[in-house]
Amino acid sequence: MDKSTAYRSLPAVHRVLALPETQERLGTFPLSAVSKAVSLAVDELRNEWRDEPSNDSWWLEQTSPRAVLERAEKIVRAQFSLHLRPVLNLTGVVIHTNLGRAPLSERALAAVTEVARGYSNLEYDLEQGKRGSRHSHIEQRLCALTGAEAALVVNNNAAAVFLVLRELGRGGAGIVSRGQLVEIGGSFRVPEIMRESGVDLVEVGTTNKTKLADYENAIDERIKLILRVHTSNFRILGFTEQPSLKSLADLAHSHDLPLFEDLGSGALFDYAATGIGDDPTIMHSLAAGVDVLSFSGDKLLGGAQAGIIIGKKRYIERLKKNQLARALRVDKMTLAALEATLVSHLDDELARTEVPVVRMLTAPESLMRERGEHLYEQMMADERIVRAFTITLTKDESRVGGGALPLESLPSVVLRLSSHHVSVNQLFDDLRMMANPPIVGRITDDELILDVRTLLPGQESILVRELSRVAARHTR
Repeated sequence: MDKSTAYRSLPAVHRVLALPETQERLGTFPLSAVSKAVSLAVDELRNEWRDEPSNDSWWLEQTSPRAVLERAEKIVRAQFSLHLRPVLNLTGVVIHTNLGRAPLSERALAAVTEVARGYSNLEYDLEQGKRGSRHSHIEQRLCALTGAEAALVVNNNAAAVFLVLRELGRGGAGIVSRGQLVEIGGSFRVPEIMRESGVDLVEVGTTNKTKLADYENAIDERIKLILRVHTSNFRILGFTEQPSLKSLADLAHSHDLPLFEDLGSGALFDYAATGIGDDPTIMHSLAAGVDVLSFSGDKLLGGAQAGIIIGKKRYIERLKKNQLARALRVDKMTLAALEATLVSHLDDELARTEVPVVRMLTAPESLMRERGEHLYEQMMADERIVRAFTITLTKDESRVGGGALPLESLPSVVLRLSSHHVSVNQLFDDLRMMANPPIVGRITDDELILDVRTLLPGQESILVRELSRVAARHTR
């Protein structure tokens, strides 16, 4: 078949649209979108022939109106599918940065929906009947919970650090211990962010040991602030020394300098009291004398992505007036989610009940065992799963994630899967690509690991259903 004959065999768009199946399968989509998808499908075939001519029988089969409809259906469904999708997190990493960090609480979701579906008093003072400040919704709650004098919220903690350094240190220098010159991921490095913010870096001490005298000896007329970076995503152990936060605050204040602490994850809930890590709470830092403190909203706090800045009013007011504050501000949905999360933190038990991150991190091993056994029973009752996989229930360890508490492991229970038909890597791929929602686990010792700690309540039946669907494809 020559090219002109091949191209003439391509069906006209109206012929494909006239098929009864077109209305049955694609009737819920706009006609214009379906028509365009058919045109794209025809173009695909034309390009395929141009690049690599096919045999006549295959070409005639592929250019039938119904075959073109099959292509068009894939195109139009892909166009109307959202790329950002929910997934089932079975990795055992609670604050998984690549999977969106903290899941929001039901209270936070309800608050977001309520303000997003219509108008709100985002920047309107209902009592005065005039323009208000979006900061007011969060500031009072943060101050009440932490004891800070003032607060400001920007779009993430990297922005918070940049804003503080630029406002309080620009044109001068800041002192940082060499052991705290960290990279937190995505090439966000303390030395680079200081340079970008217009603050000269003055390194003191060594990687493993920095004394109070090192800070004191570095103070001169250039210094505008002291920066302490909490090394939340790694630890230096052994022969180490760092001055206490209080002694560093006293030193800064004796020279009329602000002490700024980048706390990174930051927690209102006292995880250490439940045996998880030894990181101080936000309140501990403020009590030690820190002037300005920043932390993330979507890590240990368990809320929306945000950079939360709290501290002395005279410094926070300067940050609010900085021209960058408007560029870095958060929207109404973030504020709604964050405020609702802060309400849950009014009481520790309420936080453990309502905030998913707090609930997952503090869940006892006995609960993990109970959930694991229940899931195992459900899977063993499904014939397709039993035919496709070997499954064992064992103990394992979960991780906090999100660059928080790097030394902490949480006792958990996992389901270990191996397939009778495909490799573990293929199974790992299929659960991501075939399941809806995708199932994301981890591979260890040539087995696929599904950690129950990070499976949210109500997702158990979804996991079993999708695992069964993938199993059915493997056993055809």
